[in-house]
Amino acid sequence: MNRVAVIGVGVTKFGELWDYSFSDLFVEAGSAAIIDAGIDGKDIGSIYVGNMSGGRFVNQEHIASLIADHAGLNPVPATRIEAACASGGLAVRQGVMAVASGMHDVVVVGGAEKMTDITTEKVTQILVTAADQEWEAFLGMTFPGLYGMIARRHMHEFGTTREQLAEVAVKNHANAKNNPTAQFRFDVSVEKVLNSTMVADPLTLLDCSPITDGAACIILATEEKAGEFCDSPIYITGAGQSTSTIALHDRLQMTVSDATINASKMAYKMAGKTPGDIDVAEVHDCFTIAELIGIEGLDFCDIGSGGRFTEEGCTAIGGEIPVNTSGGLKAKGHPVGATGVAQVVEIAYQLRGEAGKRQVDGAEVGLTHNVGGSGGTAAVHILER
Repeated sequence: MNRVAVIGVGVTKFGELWDYSFSDLFVEAGSAAIIDAGIDGKDIGSIYVGNMSGGRFVNQEHIASLIADHAGLNPVPATRIEAACASGGLAVRQGVMAVASGMHDVVVVGGAEKMTDITTEKVTQILVTAADQEWEAFLGMTFPGLYGMIARRHMHEFGTTREQLAEVAVKNHANAKNNPTAQFRFDVSVEKVLNSTMVADPLTLLDCSPITDGAACIILATEEKAGEFCDSPIYITGAGQSTSTIALHDRLQMTVSDATINASKMAYKMAGKTPGDIDVAEVHDCFTIAELIGIEGLDFCDIGSGGRFTEEGCTAIGGEIPVNTSGGLKAKGHPVGATGVAQVVEIAYQLRGEAGKRQVDGAEVGLTHNVGGSGGTAAVHILER
């Protein structure tokens, strides 16, 4: 099996990008990644695109062909990957498998979503298509509602406090200040989070990731091919994917992400690493409670202790395991199809020592964790310098 290297990365600014079309976003991120890798279009064997719902957000299906066309990469084969908010993470996995298997020497993996051209109400309706339609969405449930229930149950079972949830937002906004492509580059306080508009008890507006436009792209290559373009490639040494029940009420324990646990075990085993080996991680934090159950499922701390672990500063830059140095979905932004790819971009910056003021000293091993829905899908990747 071939070793898989990340030889180029690119990302657009995240936010309300009124002057960009959907295809503009991907072309900008893809062009940046190709330039960063120093490759030519003729080197590319395949394209994998993470996109949750172009057909609903911008009335555009046939996404993969559109992107290959607008990027000037015809006739390169292109494939769209959909797994709700984990679409980008699964696109990365498909790219890894294509290179590792020897099918292709070089592939492009991207993710893009254009979400802000419609109303918040319509966005909410589109996003909840990733929940169980018969038992959740039909009864009026939304994702803030689902994660609000997870948060309440976590507080009940483990003594997690409202302030500990808010600390996730405080940390991630502090990191986003130093990320030039982040959507929200400003500080928030625990008090500001607690006093912001209630969305789904106990989650307030500042516990929730925003509606975002954006795209991200990476170039993957075999070790041999990487040597032609790159002096110090980053290797993806572990990849894991798992599924769970799509409906929250069918899980054995709603406060535990079994998909995260299983995907991370697969990735750790493949890479020959343990949670203690990880120097920096991008963890799916669509809501503040999601980061807590994410770091617990990844075994960075015990189940139920994520709130205390965060409150003690263990996930801050300089802490035991810095989490979401990019600002996370919460402050960097969450263009759902692009998120999993953007996480790899951030870890590549960290391992290349190019993260600026948010750099984790001596980072050599990083991890990405991307979740679909309320935990029906999880993808975990481990990267090494």
